[in-house]
Amino acid sequence: MTALGSEHITHIQSIAQQARTAMNKVLDGKDHAVRTALLTLFSGGHLLLEDVPGVGKTLLAKALGRAVGGSVRRVQFTPDLLPSDVVGVNMFNQEKQAFEFRPGPVFANVVIADEINRASPKTQSAMLECMAENQVSVDGTTYRMPQPFMVVATQNPVDMEGTYALPEAQRDRFTARISLGYPSAEAEAAMLDHHVESDPLASTPAVTTLQEVTHARDLIRHVEATRELRDYIVALMDATRKDPSIALGASPRAGVHLLRTSKVLAVLAGRAYVTPDDVQQLAVDVLSHRIVPREGDDPQLAASLAADVLRRVPVAGR
Repeated sequence: MTALGSEHITHIQSIAQQARTAMNKVLDGKDHAVRTALLTLFSGGHLLLEDVPGVGKTLLAKALGRAVGGSVRRVQFTPDLLPSDVVGVNMFNQEKQAFEFRPGPVFANVVIADEINRASPKTQSAMLECMAENQVSVDGTTYRMPQPFMVVATQNPVDMEGTYALPEAQRDRFTARISLGYPSAEAEAAMLDHHVESDPLASTPAVTTLQEVTHARDLIRHVEATRELRDYIVALMDATRKDPSIALGASPRAGVHLLRTSKVLAVLAGRAYVTPDDVQQLAVDVLSHRIVPREGDDPQLAASLAADVLRRVPVAGR
């Protein structure tokens, strides 16, 4: 087991900052989304982007893949999409007189699941194994996903006709859910300057390698989290389950994802230990999509309830 030294922290900070800078050149005024995408990548998780069309959801995922030198594949989810269209299928090779596995688009470092809520529940569930286990099973054979592996799924919260709401079990696989929102007037003017006559992705450099990202993930797992810090996270989870305004609280997996992303945030801040402030910065993005309010499954209400829980639960020693 490799210890996390100061030289490792400095190196991870460097590559994360370079990636953040490169992505921000593509996504004007979306630094929070860029930072969350990088936190999710380095924590080994997946990201759910819920917003209206045209605000840069797909561009964010593509920029992330470019910055880390990884492969990017896009799947447009539609009602007629089959599970085999996502994970792949065994095809008979006439020359070899044998079946061969043809991998689906899910075999990439960054997979863009575009409008994931437009596919049937059967096809949506095809994503579950690869997101949770980093593998898929086809006709009894298991195939490992490339590493690092990250799903960036998008869904449109406005046009709900012909869509299938993501079940709680699948939403729980996503580390965080964010909305990009419309750009500021200044950022939108910059888009008109830079995005009309040229493709901003074309000039996005690879600032690191897949091997470095995978190694950084392994190192970040060794960031220290005290018993008091872990108890604080458990208290947050428990508070969501006991809140009378919440029909379904955060799962145990939510606490695991919150701690993992908090460890990444600690390293990017130059520390080898997690603080309650790290947890508080990320709690709403990590918990809100896992919370189902009693008044209806509304994203903004869920985020508000998560923020209320965060304010109520005391931090030990404060």
